[in-house]
Amino acid sequence: MTIENIDFRQRAWVEVFPEAIKSNTEEIRNILSEDCLLMAVVKADGYGHGSVTVAKAALAGGASNLGVATLQEALDLRKAGIQSPILVLGNLINIDDLNICLQLDLMPTLSNCREALLCQEIALSQGKSWKVHIKVDTGMTRLGCDFDHVYDLISLVDKLENLNLHGLYSHLALADGSLNSCEETVTLQQQEKFQKLLSRISSRKKPLCRHLANSAGTFRDQSLHLDMVRVGLALYGYSPFENFANDCSLKPALAVRARVTLIRDVPAGTGVSYGHTFVTQRRSRLAVVGIGYADGINRALSGEMFVLIDGELFPQIGSITMDQLVIDITARPDIEVGSVVTLLGEDGASVITPYQWSQITGSIPWEILCSFKYRLPRVVI
Repeated sequence: MTIENIDFRQRAWVEVFPEAIKSNTEEIRNILSEDCLLMAVVKADGYGHGSVTVAKAALAGGASNLGVATLQEALDLRKAGIQSPILVLGNLINIDDLNICLQLDLMPTLSNCREALLCQEIALSQGKSWKVHIKVDTGMTRLGCDFDHVYDLISLVDKLENLNLHGLYSHLALADGSLNSCEETVTLQQQEKFQKLLSRISSRKKPLCRHLANSAGTFRDQSLHLDMVRVGLALYGYSPFENFANDCSLKPALAVRARVTLIRDVPAGTGVSYGHTFVTQRRSRLAVVGIGYADGINRALSGEMFVLIDGELFPQIGSITMDQLVIDITARPDIEVGSVVTLLGEDGASVITPYQWSQITGSIPWEILCSFKYRLPRVVI
């Protein structure tokens, strides 16, 4: 075997299913009006799925724009030959980064007048017109122009000859909360503030792409769709609402798998892994699996999670370590060294979801999907 044809599924790996991403994009497209655009958010390496793989699949499924958080993420897409419109959602604050942004035909996000003037200076020096988006803070209290100052920023950008205000957007803080609750009230307040701004600039003659809805907003209320929606989590096969009915049939686009590397039979009373937090109560057959917290399997899952082998659940026992974890396979003596273990995703008719892990760890599905480290090769299926 040579390096060129090595099988990366020797120890542990992440499987990515681009057809699922394409299908999810098509499903989301179907709930949008014909003239509403879909931006596929592929930041954080496509939520751990591989940004280039995700971008190509989403574009094939009907996405028209891509969203990233950093300049490097945009560079990776351009280097892969992807020429679709890309919005950099994070703030770019220095001349060098913005120069590259303009050269690669990327759209930066503006949050204040300083950034607008800097972009104008760069575009003027290169004799180019530059599409930009303005972000307004309607209640997230993160990036974006203060609501009281955004009209002045819009007016300034409209006066700058080399800037073309292509988009205006905000971000919903609690759209994934419960309906008929305080979360719903905050979402309505944000929507009302954004609509108030749009009404104030309604006499503006230049076309503008207005976008407000993330995945949660997209599913929650069609009045949030406007000219474009920005979809992240749903693209990867999960609703932002764990128990929320919607018209989309979403498919998980990722699975985390590893192999059994050692099997041992131990008597009752045997302590397992660091700290002996688990002690066998009977003669047990244990399997060591070659994956651990250095790969992104949170130690808080220790003794609380299950894995799948051939669609059957097995408990993980003892502390999860840097490179291994242990499972109890006493009920299945036929399992062998080399057997494939599914830690997350589908296996036969069974599935383990990021929601199950996030409930145990006190985290969120977004963080779970983004946590799988570079040691796990991405295998596109």
